[in-house]
Amino acid sequence: MNVQVRPYRDIPVARPRGARNISGAPRTAPGPLVRALALSLCLFAAHSNAAADRLLVPMDLRQANHLKAYGLAYWALQHNIEVEWLLNYRGGAFMMEYVESAAGEGRLRDVDFERIDGAEAVRIYAEIEQGNMNAVRLEKAPKIAVYSPPNKQPWDDAVTLALSYAEIPYDILWDEEVLAGKLSEYDWLHLHHEDFTGQYGKFYRSHGRELWYRRQQAQYESLANRLGFRTVSEEKGAVARAILDYISSGGFVFAMCSATDTFDIALAATGVDIVDTVYDGDPPDPDAQARLDYSRTIAFEDFSLITDPMEYEHADIDVSPTTGAQLRGPDADAFTLFEFSAKFDPVPAMLTQNHVPVVRGFLGQTTAFRRSRIRKSVTIMGEVSGTDQIKYIHGNVGRGTFTFYAGHDPEDYRHFVGDPPTELALHRNSPGYRLILNNILFPAARKQKRKT
Repeated sequence: MNVQVRPYRDIPVARPRGARNISGAPRTAPGPLVRALALSLCLFAAHSNAAADRLLVPMDLRQANHLKAYGLAYWALQHNIEVEWLLNYRGGAFMMEYVESAAGEGRLRDVDFERIDGAEAVRIYAEIEQGNMNAVRLEKAPKIAVYSPPNKQPWDDAVTLALSYAEIPYDILWDEEVLAGKLSEYDWLHLHHEDFTGQYGKFYRSHGRELWYRRQQAQYESLANRLGFRTVSEEKGAVARAILDYISSGGFVFAMCSATDTFDIALAATGVDIVDTVYDGDPPDPDAQARLDYSRTIAFEDFSLITDPMEYEHADIDVSPTTGAQLRGPDADAFTLFEFSAKFDPVPAMLTQNHVPVVRGFLGQTTAFRRSRIRKSVTIMGEVSGTDQIKYIHGNVGRGTFTFYAGHDPEDYRHFVGDPPTELALHRNSPGYRLILNNILFPAARKQKRKT
């Protein structure tokens, strides 16, 4: 079931009817007595273990390496050290039991942390209780998969860069594994910047004669035929539907750039040929637009296809500059993160934790989502103020969730094919990359188990 979540600034003091907690179950706003009891229990628990010191990892401007800090939290979960994510407290700080192994790991990773005693922890809990903050327990290190092609180029994917720099382990899956049902073995899936419509990113006009493009097309066509599909577009559509089943059964999916809108386009175009001759050998269905089924999509609706094979665009979901003269730069294209109620809407609050409220903009094949094409049930978490450009969204599908983040590389405004990969050691405090890593830890807080 999709749940519309509003920014914190729009939420009245009384909790709206039908609000949901982190597990998706309906809840009502706690009364003063219940809240007082909860605080008392929290303080009692802290006092009862007052001698135990805590390791506090600040995530505000005093943190020297925000990106590695996520890796430290993940490492702690791997080693059965309980971690609390302190939403909206010092930029979304992490707190865990102080053990020397964790402290040593923090030093190795060049992560700033503080050793605090039980009394200071009690003071922190009390401060959290009084403000728009929350302490969310992270339960386990999520098992991570990255959907990525065997011929992935080093310039291709910000998420694998973030995972590698943060030292968070992941497995790579491709179409064979997805169609064989391997996704059920993972808690979290990132979609490489894939074109699920089978049009190879619509790079034909700009790169169709280059060796890497022709090799990619040959590899994709060979794989599709080996898996029993007539065309790459049919095979990619089947992969998109398998991923949709994974989400519906309780999986967590994160996607960036063209993997966002092309995923929904492929779902809406099930059974419809929307691909031109240069990609699959025959022209698209002349009635393709009319035959789209928006009831199949998860994030977007009522969009119009762009079937011209020479146009570097799939549909009017995306808002991207078409000429160099329209480029405004990362500061002019900066987007603002919404503030959510950490107590009542912890999911979007987790996904937007940051040490700054505004993130510098960056382009991609899909640079931003057009507001009018986003489903009403989807939560908007970041927008370019004063425009119809939405940068960051989240939604529920069945028992699972998806998060779509527009753009290619948060620290490279205009990333070209063939450019060297971003060196994250030079961007250790990147707000844009923090949004990626928020999503990686998000499944650790999920209490309900996913059906396989």
